[in-house]
Amino acid sequence: MSPSDQNATAVLFRGLHKPGQPLVLGNVYDAATASIIVALPSAKAIATASFAIAAVEGVYDDDMTREQNLAAIKRIAAVVVPHKPLTADLQDGYEDVKDTVRRVIELGVVGCNIEDVDCKSRKLRTLEDAVQRIKLAVEAAKEAGVPDFAINARTDVLGHGGSIEDAIERGKAFLAAGANTVFVWGGPKGRGVSKDEVKTLVKALDRRLNVIKRF
Repeated sequence: MSPSDQNATAVLFRGLHKPGQPLVLGNVYDAATASIIVALPSAKAIATASFAIAAVEGVYDDDMTREQNLAAIKRIAAVVVPHKPLTADLQDGYEDVKDTVRRVIELGVVGCNIEDVDCKSRKLRTLEDAVQRIKLAVEAAKEAGVPDFAINARTDVLGHGGSIEDAIERGKAFLAAGANTVFVWGGPKGRGVSKDEVKTLVKALDRRLNVIKRF
C-alpha cells in the first residue's frame, strides 16, 4: 500500500468518527479473530487490544515487549489490510515512540492507542511528558507520509487518584497535540467512568471521546 493510499484509508477511518453515531470497534487479538471480524459487514474498522494480545502470548499485559506486540499486529494486519482500516494498541509507545509508530505504519496500520502510563514503571507520566509523546507520534506519521494517521490518546489518570477534571485537562492537551480522540480509562480495579461522567467528558472534549462498552 502506497503512503497516499494508506493516508486515504486513514482519512476514511477518521471519517467514521461521527458525533451522534458512535463507532463500535471489536478488539481482535490474533489473525483468526481478525478474519472473523473483518468479514462482518457491520465492522467498519478493526482494532487490536494489547491486553488480549499479551494473553495470547502467555504474558501479562505490562510485561509484553514491543517486539511481541508488533509481531502480533503484523499477523493481524496481513488479514485486515487493505480490506478495512486497522488501528493498533501500542501501549505507551515504548521507548522510541516515533520508531514504533513508523513500524506499524509500514504494516498498513492507520491509527493507534497511546497511553500516558509508563509501561515499565506503571507510573503516570507527567502531562508534559505524555503530550510530548503524542507529538512524536504525530511527527512520525507525517514523516511516513500518513499525516491523517489517527491517534487515540488514552489517559489512566482516574486509576491513579485523579479526577474527571484531571482527565479533561489531559484530554484537551492531547487533542491540542494532534490526537484524534481521547480514551478515558477508569482503572483496572473497577473505578470505571459513570454515565454522568461520560456526558461531562463528551461535552468537555468536543465529543471526541472513546469509551469501553462492557457486554
